[in-house]
Amino acid sequence: MELTQAIRERRSVKSYDADHKLTEEELRHLLTHAFLAPSSFNMQNWHVVAVTDQAQKDQLCAAAWNQTQIAEASVVLVLAGVLRGWEDVDHYTRKAPETVRTMFSGMVPGFYGTNTELQRDEAVRSIGILAQNFMLLAKDMGYDSCPMIGFDPTKVAEVMELPEDCPPLLMLPIGKALRPANPRMGLRRLEEMVSVDRFGNHAISGEIDES
Repeated sequence: MELTQAIRERRSVKSYDADHKLTEEELRHLLTHAFLAPSSFNMQNWHVVAVTDQAQKDQLCAAAWNQTQIAEASVVLVLAGVLRGWEDVDHYTRKAPETVRTMFSGMVPGFYGTNTELQRDEAVRSIGILAQNFMLLAKDMGYDSCPMIGFDPTKVAEVMELPEDCPPLLMLPIGKALRPANPRMGLRRLEEMVSVDRFGNHAISGEIDES
């Protein structure tokens, strides 16, 4: 599937074939390609729990106010941010030139070390980029997905046994759709979302084709 087609066809699907399973090869394909996503300083400040066990999915469903796509999906990816992912500079720069390793070792601790708000902001950014990779890959494989923030993070962390500094930021059920997504609810016009060179200069305008 071409990238543009995958972007246009990716929708948030709420109903899945509960009997469908992803193969180990398919799951590995998703993971190994999604993790090529960029992250600040290459820190890869994410951890993904891939949930295929039905009992675990049922617990996650309860923690997500019984939204059935969690229980029905072939796999539920719990995307957690690693707030202290910046710490292991030697590991995530191990293949970089020595000059880069030295520079990062000097910069990263000073940038993130005492700034807990930035640590969380960075994790949220990284998870957002990673999630889009997962969704487009799933679409390319013929599957659908539904990014979700509608869950109790404390309960999800308990079910997944996540450490305190690894909060769940997004859940992503992926599977074989039983029913298509609802029609799009309406996209803003380009001039509402885009300025050129300065805020309010709406040099680009028009409708976005939602078909």
